[in-house]
Amino acid sequence: MRRLGRVVVAFVLVVLAGTVGYTLLGFGVLDALYQTVTTISTVGFREVHPLTPVGQVFTMALILIGAGTVLYMFGVLLEVLIDEHLRDHLERRRMNREIDRMRGHIIVCGWGRVGRSTAQYLRGLGKQIVVVDRDPERLQGIEYPHILGDVTDDSVLEAAGIAHAHALIAALDNDADNVYVTLSSRAMRDDLVIIERARTESSKSKLRRAGANRAVNPQLIGGRRMAAFALQPNVAEFLDVVMHDDALEYRIEEISLDAHSPLIGHTLLDTDLRRTTGALLLALRTANGRFIANPTDDIHLHADTILIVLGTPTQLDAVRAQAARPAT
Repeated sequence: MRRLGRVVVAFVLVVLAGTVGYTLLGFGVLDALYQTVTTISTVGFREVHPLTPVGQVFTMALILIGAGTVLYMFGVLLEVLIDEHLRDHLERRRMNREIDRMRGHIIVCGWGRVGRSTAQYLRGLGKQIVVVDRDPERLQGIEYPHILGDVTDDSVLEAAGIAHAHALIAALDNDADNVYVTLSSRAMRDDLVIIERARTESSKSKLRRAGANRAVNPQLIGGRRMAAFALQPNVAEFLDVVMHDDALEYRIEEISLDAHSPLIGHTLLDTDLRRTTGALLLALRTANGRFIANPTDDIHLHADTILIVLGTPTQLDAVRAQAARPAT
């Protein structure tokens, strides 16, 4: 664009120089401008007035300089248009192929403050992300694979790879769009994890009825965290650091037990996860959704139980290895 700007300035200067030159040769201002334009465009019209030898020399120089400037200007303009269009086309094709190859990624709908914060946290966990937003300005310079379009359109969700996604997070600006996205996504994938942003507390129940697994009100959560920091700052900061600080070695994660896990049917005493892995079992969630904090050793593990474990990445990997189905 800078090259195009410079060549346009050069073209204007040539036109001005030609107009001034013909004016000095006795042409009127309009005749001088007309003679300049017809000369540098090489259309072949006859001269407005007969030219003296000096005028003929000036016209030849103007043709060489002016026609060359015009051709160069159109060449640069064509290059800018084709190069920009071609670059966008190739980048779009590359991104589409990248999205098509993704498996288990997370679709983030809405690239506002909540969407950006969500994507940043997911990237810190090493997750693949596809961003969808209808505003092209929001997507300028974005570093994630992205789709420009209305997320309430099923074809846009398909382009974002919803068929192979693990979860969809809707952080759109209004609850009506979030409800619509939930209905569309749930109709396309009944096993998709759908997390929705709720702008009001009353809309959470509507989002859940529409098919969302969870509906989150960022303002409500933010207010509660602020209150927790005021009353129990150390507890709140510890949980905040464990969940969100990449610099800390320890993490809290959930590990699911499927029907083929070798831990099924055993008690916590039998598994002895603390001794064998070094990880700390904070709580577990039973198949019917009940939480059991600080579980005792005599509790039996059943299919679809979820272990909530605190430990280092190595310790957590050891728990996953024990919980995984045995290799055949």
